[in-house]
This record gives sequence, structure tokens and C-alpha cells, in this order.
Amino acid sequence: MRNTFLLVMILLLAACTPSTDKIDLSGTWTVRLDSADVGIAKNWQGQIWDTPIQLPGTTDDAGLGVHSSLEPELTKPQLLHLTRQNSYVGPAWYAREIRIPETWENKDCILKLERVLWDTQVWVDGTPVKGHEESLTTPHFYDLTRYVKPGGQHLLSIRVDNRKRHDISNDLAHAYTDHTQIKWNGLLGELSIEAVEKVRVAGLQLFPDVENKTVKAVVSLLNNTSFTQDSKLKLVVAQKSGSKKYSAHTQQISIEPGESVAEIIYEMGSEFVLWNEFTPELYKATVVLEADKAISEVSEDFGMRSLYSEENRLMLNGTPLFLRGTLECCIFPLTGTPPMDKEGWYKVFRAAKDYGLNHLRFHSWCPPQAAFQVADEMGFYLQVELPVWVLTIGKDAGAVRFMKEEAERIIRNYGNHPSFCLWSLGNELQGDFTILSDMLNDLKAEDPRHLYTTTSFTFEKGHGVLPEPNDDFFVTQWTNRGWIRGQGVFNKKSPAFDKDYSDQVKDASVPIITHEIGQYSVYPDLTEISKYTGVLKPLNFMAVKNDLERKGLLDKAPSYLEASGKLAAILYKEEIERALKTKGISGFQLLDLHDFPGQGTALVGLLNAFWESKGIISGEEFREFCSPVVPLLRFPKAVYTNGEVFTGEMELCNYGPDILTGKTLKWKVTEGDKVVKEGTVDVAKLQYGYNGGLGTLSIPLKEIQTAAKLEVSLWMDGTNYANKWNIWVYPETALPDLGIVKYTRDYDEALARLQKGETVLFNPDWKTMKGIEGKFVPVFWSPVHFPKQAGTMGILCNPEHKALSAFPTDMHTDWQWWDLLINSTTMVVDSLQGGNPIVEVVDNFTNNRRLSSLLEGRVGEGKLVLVTFDLATEIERRPVAKQMLSSLLGYMNSPEFDPAVIVNFENMGEIFGTVVNKKESEKSIY
Repeated sequence: MRNTFLLVMILLLAACTPSTDKIDLSGTWTVRLDSADVGIAKNWQGQIWDTPIQLPGTTDDAGLGVHSSLEPELTKPQLLHLTRQNSYVGPAWYAREIRIPETWENKDCILKLERVLWDTQVWVDGTPVKGHEESLTTPHFYDLTRYVKPGGQHLLSIRVDNRKRHDISNDLAHAYTDHTQIKWNGLLGELSIEAVEKVRVAGLQLFPDVENKTVKAVVSLLNNTSFTQDSKLKLVVAQKSGSKKYSAHTQQISIEPGESVAEIIYEMGSEFVLWNEFTPELYKATVVLEADKAISEVSEDFGMRSLYSEENRLMLNGTPLFLRGTLECCIFPLTGTPPMDKEGWYKVFRAAKDYGLNHLRFHSWCPPQAAFQVADEMGFYLQVELPVWVLTIGKDAGAVRFMKEEAERIIRNYGNHPSFCLWSLGNELQGDFTILSDMLNDLKAEDPRHLYTTTSFTFEKGHGVLPEPNDDFFVTQWTNRGWIRGQGVFNKKSPAFDKDYSDQVKDASVPIITHEIGQYSVYPDLTEISKYTGVLKPLNFMAVKNDLERKGLLDKAPSYLEASGKLAAILYKEEIERALKTKGISGFQLLDLHDFPGQGTALVGLLNAFWESKGIISGEEFREFCSPVVPLLRFPKAVYTNGEVFTGEMELCNYGPDILTGKTLKWKVTEGDKVVKEGTVDVAKLQYGYNGGLGTLSIPLKEIQTAAKLEVSLWMDGTNYANKWNIWVYPETALPDLGIVKYTRDYDEALARLQKGETVLFNPDWKTMKGIEGKFVPVFWSPVHFPKQAGTMGILCNPEHKALSAFPTDMHTDWQWWDLLINSTTMVVDSLQGGNPIVEVVDNFTNNRRLSSLLEGRVGEGKLVLVTFDLATEIERRPVAKQMLSSLLGYMNSPEFDPAVIVNFENMGEIFGTVVNKKESEKSIY
């Protein structure tokens, strides 16, 4: 078998003998797993094996390793992350025959392995090649010159060990984890051997200087001969998208044996185009070395841009920059590995752009070359991080060394890309900040093309509330003055839309980017299950589906998704608008626009893990509040009575390509198709950045005679820049009459009256009953990762239900529900037999219980509405509670109130307590 396979490999190689200076090694290799790590002792490095594998690829792709026997269950580990169908962590040996062309005489032969997890070592014909590489985020290179012979055929063996080497990851850092990408073993991207000149250009780093209209080329040279004569070094720059070519710069240099560096200051003139999101213009610099009768050439792309901070503002090319960003955590569910080609990254960046974003933060990892290339072309601003998320910086000297070396490799491989704008040393780092500070200073001195921060937020005591002394920008969720993201605010303070974080950012002297805003969990989209056709199996999704099916709730799943998703979108909108309204904030980083499949199945995205829509909100809708230009409106609250006046202050953020002059803002307030009021405001100039005080719209609400939801729209005439908000108006009326309804907060009284055949509105004391804490915001991040939270995901109702006819609502939570949800306890009604929920509450996917805060039913000859929102306390000061009460009483007094039978209401006393607190019960509103 071995000889047959070897013969086939030799014939394939003979048929594919390259005629260029590069051998493409992609194709069929052989592999042998070495879980016992005894490969060297058994001399495996000198063999070729029978198990074929396609490279680039992984052992997961090939179905090798330990096959998962897990079944879908709502438990760990299934709920921690997607499940690898075949797992392997340990050494693996890859081998194939190579043939070196005869034309490569007097050339150096360089092996390139574009992306590997952790450690590689290489053998040629059983002889170990000097050194080993251990980068997680940059290519591994080996010089094979001493080990191969032009015209000869050789056995190339590569040992890949994907075991953890240094303490830089808590098993959650996205460069090395099974929570997003997998801990794969294999070789990805370019696999090649290239013939290069012995006297050559070994590297090219480009440093644009917009102010002086130059680019400095730092040319790394390598001389592996004794040649020392003068040589010619030429630099040519050309515009990539056009025909403009610049004159060549030529100089004579002397190259000593070994490594050396030459610098060229290249004049760009005055007609170059600045690189940004609106004009992502790229230039190609080509360095040509003529030495020792040979020519060596290297080309690199770059962009002319000037990125800096001006006090607490990010500046790009002289104008304020606002980052509209999300995280990219190496989430690619079909392969478990990042795309190594541009096409794979086009999908990511196109989806992000469709939702108005201009920025991606690569959380605790650095993407491959293709990602930078696409970002360069599309004008995206990237934050790159070392592959580090650890709480013990300084404890492991090897880890510190690795961090420094990895940073050097990132500069060398990706530093020229104009999209590479921001650099963080890692995510939420803790430990010795002196080490981090020194590392940051060294990087800033070596490579000024990027802005730097010590860590993307930290919980380290004494740090994290203000920037570190040498930070260029600051990524945080709070400052010394409080929260700067809604997650810490929205559940505690009543809805207000005139708020920003100006006070909280007063003490920060550098630009602030808000850290991981959102994290609002959305119910799983079970239609995704069929999409998982690769190496990962969605046992988490499958377990949820099975559980719903067992409970007879599977038909509810689409509604759970829609209701929870719409709530998340509403919250993301206010998160983004508060950041835009704050002068001292230069951007936000969502967590996340798309789902995060790990850390307990954190489905926090408006898009799924494939960067595809869940049908929650379209890109066009999202861009209303997430665009270069966003109309904004400040107003104090969401709910009004018709005795009040609605007042809004018009504003606009302009982070577009131009200052806007002579523009007209238009606004209108509508109730359905009816225009309540409209108007215009002429604006002479809209400067770059935040523009406040543009005008006031004022609308007396006295003509609104019945409860209504109004939409307030604001847009710039003649453009697509538009935004809108909902408000609710209720009539200012006396407390509604009970009519035939008997109101009580006492379970025993409710039961007794029902048994008499009466119509009862039972409104128990929500503070003493059993159930789940009422919340406005949904599950934070994941109910598995953070199990000690209320764990609900907003309401679900039928807006057409007659009980809600005087309480305008959509099928999901919106801002008018805040008071009711905060002042409530959610009932678990799994044991309830019969009746109908009027307002359900979406449970988290680990429990999938039937939850309700408002239900109806017939008990004996009586008719019941049971509501666990507080409809008793200070109701004259709580218009939402009063309006809900009015709507319920109207329904209960109508002939349409004919609910289904509840069989076992008399057994529910333990939820409310058979002995109630009589003092609380006496607080009845009637």
C-alpha cells in the first residue's frame, strides 16, 4: 500500500513540476497522529504514511482524531460551544515528496507555512531543519537551502504540535480555543517553497508621512554570500486603482554579508489620495535590488493616511474619526478556522458595511493577510490584538517573551496595511502592568503607524477606570465616573433619550472607545441547524429544538426569536445613539453584530454566526442610527399623557466625507398613516463630528384622545440620512371604573369570588410571590456562562388581543413596557392547565419554561385575569400601569371576555401564598 501511494505521489509531482520560482505545496499529503508524542524516537520523520490528507486543511476536515459521542442535551459541554465532530490535540506528522527544479541552482529555498497553531518543526529526508516556529498568527518560515538539492527529489516532513505552549490564554482567547475557532491541527493558507536570490530584499516596511508628502521605505537586506560590491536599489510607487505611476528613486548601496537595512525617503508629490473609508486608495511600492548579477524584487501595498489623537478625539487625515465597530472573534462555524482567501473575508466585511460599520476589533487574535487586504480595499479600520487573554501577566516569563516576539512578527507581516489602525496588547489583561507598559512603549517607538492601548479593558484593581499613562486610546465599559454602556443603566433607570456619557468621560485625556456594548441575548434560530455542514455540530441548537418539541413549544420558536431579537435591536439602537451624542467618545465596539457560538452559546447577534440576517432588522434599518451621518433627537422620556407637550432637540453627527452646508432637516410625527405634525429646520453648516442645538420640535399632545403609539421621524432632505423613534401617548383620565370586575391582591379572596361566579382581576403582590425577577433587559451574554441572572428575554404577546386594545404595543418589548416589567414577577406556568396567556415572557433556552405575566381563564363559573405587573402602587403617577389597568378592565367588562377554562387554579396558592400579607393587600387601588 505504501509503495503504491508513493508512486502516485511521484507521478503527480512529475506532472506538476513548476516552471516558476515557487512550488505550490497544496494538495495531497500523508499524515500520522502522534498522540503519545514518540515520533522522534520511532524516526517517523523519515517516513511517508498511508493516511492521505488534503492541505491546506486540518485533521478535523479529514475526520481524524477522537470522534464525538455526545448527544444533543441541555447540559455541559454541549451548551458551552459548538461540538467538534472529530478532535485532536497533540503532535501530527505531515509528509510528501518534493522535487526541486534544476534552475534553482545558487538560490535559497524558503518554506512558507502561512498559518499554524503553535509549534512546527521540519525535516528533509529525515534530517531536522534548524529551528522551530511557534507563531499563532503569522506565517512560519524555514530555510531549506542546506537540505535540498536542485534537480533532486526529497521527503518533506512537518511536525505540527497544537498543544498549548505558553500561558497566554485562559482557553477563551480566540487565537486558541474551542469556543470560536477550534484548536485545530493542520496547515492553512499558502504552503510553498520559493527560490530567492542569495543577495536579496528580505523585507519592506513603509511609513507614510502625509504632512511631508513622503513615504519612508525601510528595506531589509540579506546577503548570504561574500559579495560586497556596490549594488543598485530602486523604489517605484504606483497607484493601484489607476494608471498614475511615480518616478523611480534609485540609489547605490553597499551590502555587507549578513543582514543590513537601507532607508529611502520617497517624494509622493501633492496629488496623492488620502486613504480612509470613503476613498480607500492604495499604492504599491516595489523595491528592486540589482546585486551580484541577480535581481531581487519585493512589493508591498500601503495607503497614505495620518492617524492620531487630538486630546480626546481620534483624528484621521485632519478630521474627527468615529469608529462604528463590532468584534470579530474568529467565528467560522463550517471550518472552525479563519478564511485564508480574500473571498471569505469579503463576506464578513460586506455584511459589516451593510449594517453601517466601518470598524472591526479582532478580539485576542490577529487575522491573516487576506483580511487586511480586503479591509484595505474596502476602507475598514481594524483593531488588532496579540493572541492574549490572561490574568497573570508576568507570572510566565516564556509567555512574556512570546508576546514580544509575536508583536515583532505581526509588524513584519502586516504592519504596512493602512487598515491596521489600532493595536491592543490583549483582552481584559490582568497582572503586572509595568511589563505591559514597557512593551507598549517599545512598540510605539518601533512602529508609529498605529495607535496603541495597553489592554482592551481590564478588571485589574487600580486600573481600568482611566487610561494608562502611555495609552493612545482607551477601551472601557466604565470610567471613574460611571458606566458608559447601557448594560449597566437600562434596567435601573427609566427610559430617557436625552442622555449621554459626557460627565463620565470628563477625566479621560485620550479618545474613548466603548467596550463590548450590547451582549443582549437572542433566542436561538433553530432554522440554522441545517447550515452546519462542516466540522462542527450544533448540539446546542439541536438540544433546544428537542426540548421544545418534548414540551409542545416548537411552534413558538420563531416567535421567541422575533420577540427577543426585536428587543435586542431596540437596545442596540439606544446604545449606539448615546455614544454618538457624547463628544468625548470616538467609537463603539458591539458585542456583537453576529452571534458568538462559545462561552455558553452567547447568541447576542442580530446576524447569525455565518454573518447572515436572522430577519430581526435589515441593514437599511440599522444604518438609520449607524452611519457616517446620523440624525439624532434628544427627548426626556418614552411615555406621555395627552396633557403634556412632547419636546425634542434635534442634533446630527457628521462623520461623513465633507462638511455639510445649506441643508434642511425635516421632521414629522405620525400616528399610523396620519400626520400629527411636521416641520423643517434650515441648517447653515454641519461640521465634522457632533452637531447639537440644531432646533427644537414641540408638539402639544392634547389632540390625542385615545392611547396611541406615535412615530417621530427626522431626516436630511435630499439624502438617505434618516432616523426615527417611538413614543406613547395615553389620555389623562380618572381611574377607570371596575364595572362588574372585582379587584383583589389576595389569592384566597380571588379563589372565593371565582367560585361564586364573579369576574376577578387578581393582581398579587409581585414582591412576595414566587417566580422570576421581572427584567426589562434580556439575558446578559449567556445563561450558561452567567447562570445567576433572571434569565428572561422580553415579552411576547398578540397586539390584536382585545385585552390590549387600549394599550398599543407590538408583539415584543419596547420602551413603554419598562415600568411594568421592572415592577413585576414573572410566573412559571408549566403546571397551569388551560387558560390563555395574554402576555408571555420568553424564557432562556436552557430552561424553555412557559412563562407569563398576564393570563386569563375561566375558573368554575367565574372569569379571571391574573396579572403580576404592579397595578396598585402610586398608579396615578404611573401612566403605563394606569393605562394597562384601563385596557384590562375595558376588556373584562365586554362581552368578548370569554376565556378558556383553567382546570387547576385552586392548586396555585403556593405561588402567591395562601396567607397573604394583609397590610399589603389593603393597598388596593379600589
